[in-house]
Amino acid sequence: MKQVRELTSSAILVLFAIIFLSLNSCTSWTSGDFVPSRHPEWSKNATIYEVNIRQFTPEGTFAAFEEHLPRLQKMGIKILWLMPIQPIGVVNRKGTLGSYYSVKDYLSVNPEYGTLDDFKQLVNKTHKMGMYLIIDWVANHTAWDNALITEHPEWYKHNEEGNIIPPVADWTDVAWLDYNQPEVWNYMNDALQFWIKECDIDGYRCDVAGMVPVAFWDTVVPQLKAIRELFMLAEWETPDMHDTAFDATYSWDLYHLMNQIAKGEKSANVIDTLLITERNTYPPHAYRMRFTTNHDENSWNGTVFERLGEGAEAFAAFTFTFPGIPLIYSGQEAALDKRLSFFEKDSIAWGEIPLGDFYARLVRLKACHPSLRSGDDGGEFTRVTTSADTAVYAFLRTLGDDRVLSVFNFTPVTQSFSLTSEAINGTYKEVFTDKDWTFEGNDTISLGPWGFLILL
Repeated sequence: MKQVRELTSSAILVLFAIIFLSLNSCTSWTSGDFVPSRHPEWSKNATIYEVNIRQFTPEGTFAAFEEHLPRLQKMGIKILWLMPIQPIGVVNRKGTLGSYYSVKDYLSVNPEYGTLDDFKQLVNKTHKMGMYLIIDWVANHTAWDNALITEHPEWYKHNEEGNIIPPVADWTDVAWLDYNQPEVWNYMNDALQFWIKECDIDGYRCDVAGMVPVAFWDTVVPQLKAIRELFMLAEWETPDMHDTAFDATYSWDLYHLMNQIAKGEKSANVIDTLLITERNTYPPHAYRMRFTTNHDENSWNGTVFERLGEGAEAFAAFTFTFPGIPLIYSGQEAALDKRLSFFEKDSIAWGEIPLGDFYARLVRLKACHPSLRSGDDGGEFTRVTTSADTAVYAFLRTLGDDRVLSVFNFTPVTQSFSLTSEAINGTYKEVFTDKDWTFEGNDTISLGPWGFLILL
């Protein structure tokens, strides 16, 4: 196993930890509380595309995935996020192939996917095509046959009997790292730097980021960003993730709300409450990642069609115009209608990619309109009042002369309603039909079940 050199700055890291823990005690944001983080310019109008290498092609390799790069480039995808690329543990493995998140060696690639050189070639080709590539990072736990367990058992958490334990009872295939040990910080810092320096990656999606001390991220990420410009995504949703380390966090709250609206359990205007809560809790520069599915949700909680039914496209479109940064999961553009197996080979059936144009239009919409930028670089959000606000959600995004009006019928029945805001007055063109629309005040329109308009 390749071994990362140990730093000699343990005391400094511990001191930083104490400082950052004291700074991270705030739970709400008010004007003047923060210094906005510097997001990469290329991330501001970006769409993230999550790549499941194992299931993406029958071969399940970096080389086979490369063949899809021209299609993804044509869609307008800017950020590729690859699920963990490291070797998977065998001891206590779940299923035949195991979980991607059971890392056997932080400094190697899964031989099922190819070689380190194959991965470098993928990164290089991605960059040449004007895209950026981030990889999944599992900092909280390792596989049971990761060499660190035998070389440094003191780096893990133990129960009263002295046995190493998993972080969650059901996660029997992984062992829990102990971040009370400064050496763990040193090792993980060097391992994170390895992939940036050796392979030229553009950032990380950090698995269960909140199960690792925020002080670790706040200490280490600035060191990573000193190497090169990076994009950092946290699989967590607490505001403190945005203090120093992360550009984006998961918007689980909106994800769950969309599922509830689709089932008729919540009305459309509850979105207002969510947005107000976010504005009172998160700093303006925070990117909230909006999504209708990802690898966990698809495998464990159902496809978008199981959860959102005939509203799947409406909710997907919503994630592109509502404030935030959108995510597409592998196969969404192919109308993926099955739960991909998590621990076995289960290739995506691409076929004719029936929703390819649908998602391409949304990605280009996000990329081309300044008012739709993520964070506080985006346009002003104006809620447009309708006569059916429990069923219809309408809003206007404006930045200078750029105006994007979105109207969604989040019900399974036709809605006829009026739009009463003078702020929308003017002439527009609809994104999907190129139809012209003119609003003059108190206009009445009709949208079919789960119908929507995105107007420029």
